[in-house]
Amino acid sequence: MTFLRYLDLLLVALALPLFLAAGLPLAGLAVGGGAWVAQRGLQVYLDRRASASKDPRTVVGLLAGSMIARGWFVAIAVFLVGLSDNEAGLAAAVLVIALFTVYFTLRMILRPFGTDAAGPPSPSGAGSLPTGGEPR
Repeated sequence: MTFLRYLDLLLVALALPLFLAAGLPLAGLAVGGGAWVAQRGLQVYLDRRASASKDPRTVVGLLAGSMIARGWFVAIAVFLVGLSDNEAGLAAAVLVIALFTVYFTLRMILRPFGTDAAGPPSPSGAGSLPTGGEPR
């Protein structure tokens, strides 16, 4: 299952021969792939911080804030490369969409097995948030 959790990252590496064979701009691969790898690294880090937290507000804040910020980061990176070179921007956008599709699909498939595409299995096996004690 570990291999499947990181299949999107393997596809970033496998995109190089495709970009070379198709004559696509390598700037699109560098920006699209680089932004994808950076946001996935940030996701793993913040997911671990959220898992270590006992406060439900901290968990939700980290996970929701991370999701929004990572999306904006990738979108801005693709937009900026597109401003400098239309073809590179298009290549980066298509690469990111393909990577997201693989990542999201695998996350939905692996979720019932007590793991997801982002990281290690959750302690409860279902990916639930910690309760943090008594309600206020």
